[in-house]
Amino acid sequence: MEAPPRQDQTHIDPLDALRTVDDPPWDVYLTGTVFLDIIFTGLDCAPVRGTESWARGMGSSPGGVANMATALARLGLKTSLAAAFGDDHYGEYCWDALKRGEGIDLSPSRMVPGWHSPVTVSMAYEGERTMVSHGHEPPPEEPAPACPPRARAAVASLTPGVSAHWIAHAASEGTRVFADVGWDDTGAWDLAALPDLEHCEAFLPNAEEAMRYTGTDCPRTAAHALTRHVPVAVVTLGAEGAYAVDRRTGEAAEVPAIAVEALDPTGAGDVFVAGFVTGTLAGWPLADRLAFAGLTAALSVQEFGGSLSAPGWSEIGAWWRKVQSVTGQDPAALRRYAFLADLVPEEQVRPWPLRRAVPTIGFRRSA
Repeated sequence: MEAPPRQDQTHIDPLDALRTVDDPPWDVYLTGTVFLDIIFTGLDCAPVRGTESWARGMGSSPGGVANMATALARLGLKTSLAAAFGDDHYGEYCWDALKRGEGIDLSPSRMVPGWHSPVTVSMAYEGERTMVSHGHEPPPEEPAPACPPRARAAVASLTPGVSAHWIAHAASEGTRVFADVGWDDTGAWDLAALPDLEHCEAFLPNAEEAMRYTGTDCPRTAAHALTRHVPVAVVTLGAEGAYAVDRRTGEAAEVPAIAVEALDPTGAGDVFVAGFVTGTLAGWPLADRLAFAGLTAALSVQEFGGSLSAPGWSEIGAWWRKVQSVTGQDPAALRRYAFLADLVPEEQVRPWPLRRAVPTIGFRRSA
């Protein structure tokens, strides 16, 4: 069931020119754990033991895999999510926010009776974050679908030593799988421990992860080494931007990061992946995909929260118009984002910089 676009977003379909009647029903499928995120921002410093800290701002929103799902949906991709939701108030809130608020398909998801929704409290200060989480594994009789719905792409988070059978199944059906990975707590950093990587279209680790997995001391060298295992390797370089290599075309690209004042980095990595997936499905050149992914991530860190901060086309268009109006811009830097001219809304629908309304559990949106 397809929900209408968010009322506060300009609706742009980046795949409009590519769609046919034979398309899969979904552009992107993903599965994982949805958390209720409670975010405190405006803290002057990290909480100090034995003291009480007051935050100048707070909000609540779906988090975890919902950060990625929301980022994809706001970029105009038809997104389907398989996740467990508790039947408590937290779970109902997250379900409603994703289905009604973001238009995300939850038909592969399920409500689990008597299950406590996972919760994360995130505290943002000085451009960093500290998180405390609580949750339980869903009952074993509540698995994610073994056969995911047909989709152009899927996003997977790989875990060392664990194989997710749905990844191979999705790839066998023609789904292009994009994967990231978390920190290897075992310390082995062995690519053989990521068996699902062979089914992936692209792998998007950060610089430290890439170097450890390849045994190199340069993230760019690591990216090239990773293409022996996956067609496209994208290595994020933090404040330096990102570097990518496509083995099949021989293409390599590097795009510097956009300098912004970061309020909260929560979910920025998810937004980066969502931007790269969008550009890939739209058939953009590798450099444009990197630039777009970096731009969406930069816009997200200027707001707080994970799914709260994911930008849509209104924010992207507003940024593009704003930077063109600033005197003294580097012409080469503007040309790097010139591909946006044919994508963003022609007219500015809201002022920029933008500030989202902050949702809080128990508050109801006015009609």
